[in-house]
Amino acid sequence: MPDATTGVAGPPLLEVDDVTMQFGGVTALDHISFEVRRGEILGLIGPNGAGKTTCFNVMTGVFQPTSGEVRLNGQKLVSRSRHQITRLGIARTFQNIRLFPEMTALENVQVGGDARHRTSVPGALLRLPRHRREERDGRTQAFELLDFMGIPHAANSLARNLPYGDQRRLEIARALATGPELLCLDEPAAGFNPAEKEELLALIRRIRDRGQTVLLIEHDMRLVMGVTDRIVVLEFGRKIADAAPAAVRADPKVVAAYLGVPEDAA
Repeated sequence: MPDATTGVAGPPLLEVDDVTMQFGGVTALDHISFEVRRGEILGLIGPNGAGKTTCFNVMTGVFQPTSGEVRLNGQKLVSRSRHQITRLGIARTFQNIRLFPEMTALENVQVGGDARHRTSVPGALLRLPRHRREERDGRTQAFELLDFMGIPHAANSLARNLPYGDQRRLEIARALATGPELLCLDEPAAGFNPAEKEELLALIRRIRDRGQTVLLIEHDMRLVMGVTDRIVVLEFGRKIADAAPAAVRADPKVVAAYLGVPEDAA
């Protein structure tokens, strides 16, 4: 049944369960728990240094948490490699764009599709029928994703020569090429002008409509409030809110985290 506060149907897809991440004496995540429900757009927000990107890094295998567990469709992710987690169905983008600059846009997206290929190394070297079929299908999918992202004209251009906004879209296309159930976007609107942010808002909705669940880190509160079904708020590595956008906007703890507490409120 749909959730009463968000209107979104779907069981938990991803579960972050009592995760703590420590770096020496610094606790970046402090017993964090939340879930991402299938088919929703969930915002993960908080001031700089709140632990948002660290949380992404734990979910995607970049960091192994000090304690706690992360599950996708009930399968434990902790101790799995990044490649294994990608194959299980999580893809992400980064705050700082990470493309292969000397490869074309089409080739960058095809690299994402390679994560789902099943051909063995000998099969690829011998160019057996299965390998040729996967290459052909991957190229077709890459063209389709570039078109979906609104940059089909960039297919044969080197990634380093693309405008900044097109590079952002290309990185999302490459992530989608892995066939994820959960797409994690880390500040995708960074560097965008207002018109580009409106286009991104519409694009995130289209991504959800094509069957992907979306987890979004973003500092632009107008975008977050306009596109998410639910928001989790972190501050100093702790979760301070988990609710629908309207409730988060009115939460005194969230307001204090972003704006500070007035002296007369102490």
